[in-house]
Amino acid sequence: QVQLEVSGGGLVQAGGSLRLSCATSRRAFSGYAMGWFRQAPGKEREFVAGFGWSGSSTYYSDSVKGRFTISRDIAKNTVYLQMNSLKPEDTAVYYCAAEHLGPSTWSVDNMDYWGKGTLVTVST
Repeated sequence: QVQLEVSGGGLVQAGGSLRLSCATSRRAFSGYAMGWFRQAPGKEREFVAGFGWSGSSTYYSDSVKGRFTISRDIAKNTVYLQMNSLKPEDTAVYYCAAEHLGPSTWSVDNMDYWGKGTLVTVST
């Protein structure tokens, strides 16, 4: 019953920035952890950053700490991922996902809803 509309992907040069958006309904802000995952060519989908269901706690993978920032605008029912100092290894399809009363372990298998992927390409 939760729909996630993802946007903001594109092509950027290394060192540049992009902001991804995940627009959803009010339902997703009431009891759902929301986070970002990514999948690079030849690799499994991995966790990037997320909010716990209460919105008070944030989580980041070690590979993006200090560079990416997750935030949300409750009035707009939207979660953002601000990506700074982008590196070529950040190139991937990025997904927004939600887990009821999460997070448990931020495992792909635990997420209940997925948005469509948006491609982020970082060139050298």
